[in-house]
Amino acid sequence: MAGPSMRAGLLLTIGVIAIFVAILPMAAFGGLFPIDINNSNAQELARWAVAEHVKQANDGIKFKRLVSGNQGMGRSPIVTVHLIIDAWNNDGKDARYQTMLHITMAGKRTLLSFKQLA
Repeated sequence: MAGPSMRAGLLLTIGVIAIFVAILPMAAFGGLFPIDINNSNAQELARWAVAEHVKQANDGIKFKRLVSGNQGMGRSPIVTVHLIIDAWNNDGKDARYQTMLHITMAGKRTLLSFKQLA
């Protein structure tokens, strides 16, 4: 019988696979391609980017919606994802942010940049 940690690991693996299936077309090698912003995995990735930024910067912005995004894969097994996100800034005003992150085939996410657009 599978224990809670084994089930959690299995769910994480399934989630990582689902993200790759959702945002990584097989033809993505060497270029950037749009992602489906209505896809729940893309939405979750945008929410994660905001939460990770808040964890690093402690500025209290809040996710509003994913506006657009694209992704691509170079020669290494790392997916580069660019997202445009609407969020409320720490003053409660609507602001738009541009993010870039990497996702490894093992599912490790790294937030590379998160900046407010003018």
